Amino acid sequence: MKEIRYFFVPDAGEMTELPADEAAHCVRVLRMQEGDEICLTDGFGAFYRAEITAVTNKKCCYRILEKSLMEKTWRGHLHIAMAPTKNNDRTEWFAEKAEEIGFDELTFLNCKFSERRVIKNDRIEKILVSAMKQSHKAVKPILNDMTDFGHFVCQNFSGQKFIAHCYDECDIVSEDKSADDKTIDGGKEFLLDVLDADQDALVLVGPEGDFSVEEVRLALSHGFRSVSLGKSRLRTETAALVAVHLMNLKHTI
Repeated sequence: MKEIRYFFVPDAGEMTELPADEAAHCVRVLRMQEGDEICLTDGFGAFYRAEITAVTNKKCCYRILEKSLMEKTWRGHLHIAMAPTKNNDRTEWFAEKAEEIGFDELTFLNCKFSERRVIKNDRIEKILVSAMKQSHKAVKPILNDMTDFGHFVCQNFSGQKFIAHCYDECDIVSEDKSADDKTIDGGKEFLLDVLDADQDALVLVGPEGDFSVEEVRLALSHGFRSVSLGKSRLRTETAALVAVHLMNLKHTI
């Protein structure tokens, strides 16, 4: 059976022609022809089975054969907020792999120890779209502009809020606080153990130099909860991906 190719068309149901970049890939790279079937996704949860009706060097027209809605394979709204890495490739790698796993929203944080304070959202957007098509999803995650940490944690969010950091709890709160049986990393509980599958989830991941103590305390004062992502010391992009994976795993339907 011939493989069905996926294309991103935000207004697929109202349009009859692929966007220029998607048309170029369809015609020049894949060399698809009139009569071939393709699958369109609008990024908002719908798939469209379509047939190519006309092809030129720069254009590809189609007609819709069938519309279907994609149901997410996870419950709730999964949001990851991370400080971008100094090396752009690592941040882009994270965005690609996180979308393959499945999540709903991405925010980049400007933190005290951030190594990168500017991010090109248009590049990340393209990577998310590519990963969405590759993993046969119909929902594209929300991508937010970079936000200062202090401003971000003061906002209202639904569901559970967590901050993953490398400090011992005694460095953040009073030293006489005892750890319970679930703690595995300096008094912090493992994220998977405290996630509630019936609630939305937001996890913060800091830069390579970690959040500052003051940032962690600020987050805790606004209802965030300290968590561990395991016993290994992880790079920023790995930690963020582990957080996405654990959220997705816990919320899988």
